[in-house]
Amino acid sequence: MKNSSDVLGEFGTTIFEVMSKLAIEHEAINLGQGFPDEDGPADILAKAAEAVKEGPNQYPPMMGLPELRHAVAEHDFRFYGISSNWQTDTLVTSGATEAIAASLFGLINPGDEVVLFEPLYDCYLPLVKLAGGIPKFVRLDPPYWDLDEDRLNAAFSEKTKLVLLNSPMNPTGKVFTVEELEKIAALVLKYDAYAICDEVYEHIVFGDKKHVSLLTFPEMGDRTARIASAGKTFSLTGWKVGYVTASAQMIARIAKAHQFLVFTTPPNLQKGVAYGLNKEDKFFEDLKYAMQSKRDLFRDGLEGIGFSTAQCDGTYFLNADIKSIGFDGTDEEFCRLITTEAGVAAVPVSAFYQSEGAMTNFARFCFCKKPEVLEAAIEKLGRFFS
Repeated sequence: MKNSSDVLGEFGTTIFEVMSKLAIEHEAINLGQGFPDEDGPADILAKAAEAVKEGPNQYPPMMGLPELRHAVAEHDFRFYGISSNWQTDTLVTSGATEAIAASLFGLINPGDEVVLFEPLYDCYLPLVKLAGGIPKFVRLDPPYWDLDEDRLNAAFSEKTKLVLLNSPMNPTGKVFTVEELEKIAALVLKYDAYAICDEVYEHIVFGDKKHVSLLTFPEMGDRTARIASAGKTFSLTGWKVGYVTASAQMIARIAKAHQFLVFTTPPNLQKGVAYGLNKEDKFFEDLKYAMQSKRDLFRDGLEGIGFSTAQCDGTYFLNADIKSIGFDGTDEEFCRLITTEAGVAAVPVSAFYQSEGAMTNFARFCFCKKPEVLEAAIEKLGRFFS
């Protein structure tokens, strides 16, 4: 038989699936894959359930239900001061991953260069290559994940078509600073490029850190698409409801790809998310503080065992230096060891790098679990390494 896709053929099974399967086989606590172990708010679930009963359950509009698109525009203005026309500047997608895919397919031509920050989420590179893009990496290194200006400048050229930015960033937990965003914006403008911003962890930012959208920077409104997701904001990752805010021209180009990928998203879930986005500010504040307390609980537990941890200012993820406890192997060997022997699964951070020179001594743990689950994981790891 003829070969299948050359692009996808070079990628193996996602590391999340590999480690989750290993965790199931060994009945380990799965802190590898990034999803909460509790469903989202009961009132949002009830709203979606009511919508199923009331109907209609036929195709909703391709761009999304008006009530959700209106809620997205209001949410963006409430939290970021972004003024947008919900009828032309918003799009509902089947999750943030589909939004990213539609953005890349709608904007990239074969041979265009795309700037990526690594360690990077696993779907970015395959989607860029499927769109015909040529990746240019800007590597961030633990434990502080600082943005190196020389590396950033070197990634841009006259062939740069767009930048794909994830902030707050998976897997690092980094929240890009205003100064770093200003440097990125300046280069986007200099090279007449686009910016696709994956902001799904927008409401999970800790301490005095603030999430700032690149869409709000001067002259960036016409060339930036902001992507967010109900999955992370409402702990409903299985719903796969995402949304995009951008200029009317960008939305039109992204929607051309969206219509041929999934066309639309279940209407009852859209109604549930629209209800959720209109929740009072306290809901979003409580989400932040709940996740921050879980980060602190797990970080303190790891450090009590002897691990050094990398800076984590947002997201679900904390990265631990495996050398700090005297482990001399690779991060993949470490993750397999603790899954099979200690009963706790994590993900090797090296799996998120593609360029040479990546660190191989950090493991990523997901802390968006019940406190008792995190405490049990710490107990298992402590007992194993003692």
